[in-house]
Amino acid sequence: MTDRTYWALKIGAAAIALTAASTPANAQQIANAQSAAPPENAAAPEIIVTATKRAQSVQKVPISMTVIGSEKLAEFQATDMKSIVNSVPNVAIQRANGNDAIYIRGFGSASSNFAFDPSVSLYMDGIYAGKQRQAPAPFFDVERVEVLRGPQGALFGKNTAAGAISVVSANPTKEMSAGLTGTYNFDQKGYLLDGYVSGPVTDTLSVRFALRLQDQDGYVHNLGTGAWDRRDEMQMFRATARWEPSNSFDTTLKAEYGNINRPGGLTVSSPLNVQQDPAYVRYTQSSPLGPDGWTNQSVLLSNTANVHFGEFTLTSVTGYSWYSGRVTNLFDQNTPSGTIVPTTIENSYPERSNQFSQEVRLLSPTGRTIEYVVGAYFDTGKYSLNGTTYYNLPGYQKIIHTQFAQNSDTKSVFGQVTIHPASIVRIIGSLRYTNTHKDASFLGDIFRSPTGATSSAVGKIDENHIDPSATIQVDLAPDVMAYATYGRGSKSGGFASNTNGATSATFAFLPEQSENYEAGLKFAALNHAVVGSISAYHTRFKNLQVSVYSPSISAFLISNAASATAKGVEGSLTVRPIRNFDISANGAYLDIKYGDYPGAACLATQPSTCVPATNNLAGYSPTYSSKWTGSVQAHARFDLADYKVDVTGGGAGRTGFYDADTQDPKYGYQKGYIKYDLRVQFAPTSENWHIALIGRNLSDVHTVSSVFVLPASLTPVARALKFPDAPRSIALEVGVKL
Repeated sequence: MTDRTYWALKIGAAAIALTAASTPANAQQIANAQSAAPPENAAAPEIIVTATKRAQSVQKVPISMTVIGSEKLAEFQATDMKSIVNSVPNVAIQRANGNDAIYIRGFGSASSNFAFDPSVSLYMDGIYAGKQRQAPAPFFDVERVEVLRGPQGALFGKNTAAGAISVVSANPTKEMSAGLTGTYNFDQKGYLLDGYVSGPVTDTLSVRFALRLQDQDGYVHNLGTGAWDRRDEMQMFRATARWEPSNSFDTTLKAEYGNINRPGGLTVSSPLNVQQDPAYVRYTQSSPLGPDGWTNQSVLLSNTANVHFGEFTLTSVTGYSWYSGRVTNLFDQNTPSGTIVPTTIENSYPERSNQFSQEVRLLSPTGRTIEYVVGAYFDTGKYSLNGTTYYNLPGYQKIIHTQFAQNSDTKSVFGQVTIHPASIVRIIGSLRYTNTHKDASFLGDIFRSPTGATSSAVGKIDENHIDPSATIQVDLAPDVMAYATYGRGSKSGGFASNTNGATSATFAFLPEQSENYEAGLKFAALNHAVVGSISAYHTRFKNLQVSVYSPSISAFLISNAASATAKGVEGSLTVRPIRNFDISANGAYLDIKYGDYPGAACLATQPSTCVPATNNLAGYSPTYSSKWTGSVQAHARFDLADYKVDVTGGGAGRTGFYDADTQDPKYGYQKGYIKYDLRVQFAPTSENWHIALIGRNLSDVHTVSSVFVLPASLTPVARALKFPDAPRSIALEVGVKL
């Protein structure tokens, strides 16, 4: 059975099972409901987004996107991107000890180079977060998450060659409200506590205070320390103030502080000659570099001000972020045979970053023949990374120290014009000009080796990019919109921040650029009881930035693939056949290949005579890309006098993909899978309290996020080091609202 057939049968079975188990009606009732116009309260609620810098219904936005509201995030306790990836088609996460990397439609920036700018950018309340640790807990007290697939260079701009993720945190309310939700995880043995207080202080000022506290075990048992790695210890606080002294002015200030400690690592050893089935056991000892895991302190400030004069709106978005963190990796010493080997390699990377940004934009009135948005953007930042790698091999000991520092500045201007030649037609043109300047330095020293060595590099980048887009929208019916669009995105070049041996000649890599052609349809029917979308796309990257681990030198090499192309189809559908029942499904097909990639590292599937100097990966697919991804989720509500029971269940999966740079068909290939989640909640109809039982990955499917190899030159036993995903977990949640 092929991966595609397996996936289709399993996800279809999940949909049928969930529908049968959750619906409070029989088949004849559903048929009757579908044959008649549904009642008003069966309609899907309208989802408002700001992807075009204006508040619009998601069904009117000509972008392939998925929107996840606060209730959906809370249902299954989504705390980071990894926890929602199965619900968003064509999105993948590479989890590693360094930084998690986000991939959309097969394109992303590997986690191995700490200084990589992402091809998929994260925006927190309109503030660009170019480094993962700028926003270590992105789903803390949020209103919604908008996942935009494809280049977003015109309006979002900064490094959105593959897509953008916009997170909008919750704002103060005009009425007094408060909530507290506590969760205990029986498998990862610990608690998660979320709370907020919101309301008016005066007639013109309202505030909101939110916190998140977490203390939970990990899911990998460390036999050396007795702990369960990687533990989550988190304290997050945010204060928000919104001032509206008049109808013509408002300003919202947000201040967030985060302190996160995640003791322990996630690597587990595995043989090189078996398929992936990760054990959840590891062994590490104390190290001269300290305990493994990562710590992070962060500050994020943002202020959004709007001035309304006449029918125009002038908006200012100001942001500042700072963080200081450290990741220390002690790789699993437990060999596949169960033998404990001496510590041979470990590393530690402290990093610091600060960034200031300012955006100003002017919005014209709506409902005119010509509408427009124009603006300017600026940011400046400093980033430093100091690395230490420790090798302890028989007859060969060395410590490598690296120091990397980078200054960066970005300036851009942008605009979008919408023309209404007819009441049902909109022609949209956008353009952004961006200038990026970076300068960086690198110093590497090797001590305590047979032959000490020093390497150094300096570099400077000064780039100019023009990213246009053009779209035509046509309203085929009152609730049916078709669109066709062309867009271009760019990502600035950069430097190899933690590759020892870098020289000024090899230090920098080129910018990458993407072009996307897309056509789509968004529709609603039966008084919005049926809502859906479908899109087809063709995306081409030039000078795609890639990072490949080289076991021979125990380092990641940064280079540019000449070209890569992705094409596919994405779709979503939500149906509410009767009151208190809905079912949603989404899916995506992806075909991605390198068009030209000379000088690439040899893959495990290539002939043994392969030589990197003459190798070309044209026709091969990149890692972390599945042909098919999708999910199904059903929700039913049962009313019991003054109480109600909500049941939400879903299945999400993807077909097989390579998760190791070598693309080895055994240790480096993750088979297709489906994971099932279920939430059962009991609450009064007033909803002032609730109790819920939550199951994640109920079928206990063991999967791997990413893999790399420790060769025999670096360890007594060559082995694959894998980063396993979370197994099954059961949690109890209790919440109250005032």
